[in-house]
Amino acid sequence: MTVEIELDEEERNFLDDFVKKGTKKAREITRANVLRLADMGRPVTDIAEMVGIHRKTVWEIKKRYKEEGLESALKDKPRPGQPKKWTEEHEAEIIATACSSPPEGRKRWTIRLLRDELQKKPGFEDINRETVRLVLKKTRQNFG
Repeated sequence: MTVEIELDEEERNFLDDFVKKGTKKAREITRANVLRLADMGRPVTDIAEMVGIHRKTVWEIKKRYKEEGLESALKDKPRPGQPKKWTEEHEAEIIATACSSPPEGRKRWTIRLLRDELQKKPGFEDINRETVRLVLKKTRQNFG
C-alpha cells in the first residue's frame, strides 16, 4: 500500500522554515525532511536512504501525516515508562521543608535530615534521599 503525500503551499513553507530555523529535535527535522521528499514524489526507498532511516519509518511518518496531520507527523508520541511518582505539590512540599528552619540543634538541613522529616508526613513515607536531592537540585538549592 502506498501513501501519497501532497503538501499545500503553507505546509511546504512551514516545513522549509522548520528545518532551517530555530532549534528542533533531530527526529523532528528528519520527519520534516521525509515529508518534504515525499511531497516531491520521491520513492520510499530513496527517501529512507537519503535521510538515513528505515523504509518502514518513512511509511509510518507518511501514514501519520495522512491520518493525523502535519503537527502530529512531526512530534514524538508519548513513550511508555514509569509515571511520575512525585507531583508538583510534593516537590513544593520538599522545597518548603528545605526552606523552613532546621531541627533544633542543627545549623542547616542536610539531605538525610530532610528525608527523615518528610517521611513523617503523609504521602512521603517512601521518599528517598535521591528524590530529595534531585528536587532540590532542580531548584538550585545548596544542601549538604
